[in-house]
Amino acid sequence: MNAEEKAPETPQMEADTQSMNDSGKEEQIVAEGPITSDESLNPEALNAEEEKLSNWEAKYHDINDRYLRMYSEFDNYRKRTIKERADLIKTAGSDIFAAILPVLDDFERASKALEASGESNPAQEGMLLISQKLKGILTNRGLEEMNAKGQEFDADLHEAITQIPAPDESLKGKVIDELEKGYSLNGKVIRFAKVVVGS
Repeated sequence: MNAEEKAPETPQMEADTQSMNDSGKEEQIVAEGPITSDESLNPEALNAEEEKLSNWEAKYHDINDRYLRMYSEFDNYRKRTIKERADLIKTAGSDIFAAILPVLDDFERASKALEASGESNPAQEGMLLISQKLKGILTNRGLEEMNAKGQEFDADLHEAITQIPAPDESLKGKVIDELEKGYSLNGKVIRFAKVVVGS
């Protein structure tokens, strides 16, 4: 081998050689053909992807269900607290009303005694007017008198003091006499009626 036979490669020659090598690679790729979808998505990969998707869907439904339950629980809590607050406001003065009830009882006994005596004077009439005025003010504030006589005995409204034999078959289990009136404030019982029940 002499020096003339082996000539040094010039940059141009290197570029041509590189280009020939690249074109050979391109030909090789073209010869193999494009990758088909069947080759890229094998059944195992498809199953794995579907499983991941179904897991995500299950998590989504679980989180959505939890959210809906939590929202409905909060909504129920909100409604319940609003109702409790309204009930509390309605019955806030129930202890004051309960303290005034004996005064109403005294007025009622006095008015019955005056009616039984048959006497009439200005002082008695004034006392009756005061009694009616007090009763009217309390009624306007939500106090209601419960009428128990002749009604079926109800443990939620009445307190049975005693039982006596019923004078009539129709009065069995019913209130025969009322010893002390019962009162409710805006639908809530603040004093049970003390009653005598027929047996």
